[in-house]
Amino acid sequence: MDNFIVSARKYRPDNFMSVVGQDSITRTLKNAIKTRQLAQAYLFCGPRGVGKTTCARIFAKTINCVNITPEFEACNECESCKTFNESRSMNIHELDAASNNSVDDIRNLIDQVRIPPQVGRYSVYIIDEVHMLSTPAFNAFLKTLEEPPKHVIFILATTEKHKIIPTILSRCQIFDFNRISIHHITERLQFVADSEHITADPDALSIIAQKADGAMRDALSIFDQIVSFSGNNITYNTTIENLNVLNYDYYFRITTALLNGNYPEALSVFSEVIEEGFDGGIFVSGLASHFRDLLMCKDPGTVKLLEVGVNIQKRYHEVSSECPVDFLFSAIELANEADYKYKNVRNKRLLVEICLLKISQAGSPATVKTERPQVVAAEPAKPYQQATQASKPTPQPVPPTQHKPVTAEPETPKTVNTNESKPEPVVAQADRPAPATEPLITPPTTVVQNGSTTIPTMSAFSIKNIGKQSTSATHNEVASTSDKTEVTGEDAFDNDKLSHVWDQFSLKLEEKPRLHQLFKNTRPVILREAILEITLANKGLLDMVETIKPELLQFIKVQLNNKNIEIQLQIAELPDTGEGLLYTDEEKLKYMINKKPEINNLMQQLDLGL
Repeated sequence: MDNFIVSARKYRPDNFMSVVGQDSITRTLKNAIKTRQLAQAYLFCGPRGVGKTTCARIFAKTINCVNITPEFEACNECESCKTFNESRSMNIHELDAASNNSVDDIRNLIDQVRIPPQVGRYSVYIIDEVHMLSTPAFNAFLKTLEEPPKHVIFILATTEKHKIIPTILSRCQIFDFNRISIHHITERLQFVADSEHITADPDALSIIAQKADGAMRDALSIFDQIVSFSGNNITYNTTIENLNVLNYDYYFRITTALLNGNYPEALSVFSEVIEEGFDGGIFVSGLASHFRDLLMCKDPGTVKLLEVGVNIQKRYHEVSSECPVDFLFSAIELANEADYKYKNVRNKRLLVEICLLKISQAGSPATVKTERPQVVAAEPAKPYQQATQASKPTPQPVPPTQHKPVTAEPETPKTVNTNESKPEPVVAQADRPAPATEPLITPPTTVVQNGSTTIPTMSAFSIKNIGKQSTSATHNEVASTSDKTEVTGEDAFDNDKLSHVWDQFSLKLEEKPRLHQLFKNTRPVILREAILEITLANKGLLDMVETIKPELLQFIKVQLNNKNIEIQLQIAELPDTGEGLLYTDEEKLKYMINKKPEINNLMQQLDLGL
């Protein structure tokens, strides 16, 4: 018990060959020793636990070795190597800049470097966490760092290179250490386990490597912790239990449920995760990474980007074969969006549940087969007859010429004319408004386009459409049809027709209350021919209209069948009468302060703002 040494110290590399994950740096240092082109100062920078101090010690030990091997490694047999291995070398000095960061400490160092080494050729000074030196200390160190005695070599190590002044950087050879890959950490952990006669599951070692976040020292510390917990047999289950890591099985169960459109099962699995004590933010972040890993398995060129254990990787390949690429794209986007919003929402659990509901409706083939009835192209008359019979008292036979399936090439819509009654276009049953006398909720249907099955974005069971009137669906349908239509006509129009079209577009904006209210209280003016002018109260409202101006212009052109229509926006210079509508938050706050000046005092006392 008394002789126990932690793995991070016991298995610390003692030569360049045993350094993990820094091949380019070790090769450069060995070549410098080979050609005897040693600089007076080196700067090793990078994240924690990647081998900066270790490489500095190996380099200092090797350049003082009397019998360097043909591979340019220290022999570990000469007097210099033995004194180094026994931590009694007088040629290698290690300083901690965090506790020796003043000008006086640097002056003592400058006096010390004048003493030549007693054994060996070089006195090596390793200064760790050098970014902690004060600016005066850096300035006092400049001259000695640039032109030290011939027997002195400085090796500076830091995790925050940006905090070192440029004059110091310019006097050093800089080596940037990278984070160690999960693959290399796993191999090193397997070597340590074999050396200690410990049985370790490869998936468990992969979890430890992921938890270490590229730091070998952290990985070895976690390894010792797991050994203390589970003994000489490290398993996947004991590892995730000790490290409080979410089991991959939860993500695979949720993926299967979402692919089948079984959102109740997905919500139940998420409830289990919460009951296990895991935070919803960790879950949704891991869910996005999970779908990303499934996407990586879809192509042989990206499989190498999958950093999981061997057994888990096999399961990823099995599940990935069942996931459509479009489904994975949508799932990654929705999960990433929920992860981004998680910190700012009040009801965090509801946010994750809504995310799962949206992913379940992402349009996977399994969802189409189990929950959504299909419309076959060979029988196009059925959905049309069902839709027309619901609104007519007596069934009417449909002429054969009107039996057309909905295809990917829509007919050019005709100009909307309120004075004439024209036959309605053939639309999907879920998107048609229900009759006033007999409210009916129809399940969403699929549309066959060029032999492929597509799912309508607007459906009666969509979360966004719950509780909304069917009239808005009609206007959205007209708008979506007209947005992609090329206008070739030049029909004349007056204020009445323009106002009617304006009201139609206003109904499109019911989901955006501020824009909807703005369009209800604003009317365009016909300046000349096809030039329309819209006057707005302030710059904020103008910017709001600018965001939807292209859509508005295209809608008006299609509905009025006039390709020459143009829209001009301007700001009205209105006197401040204190009356009128308040649109922006700033206007509302200013109005409240004018009415109640005490609000301003309260805001200043509590340091409040918008």
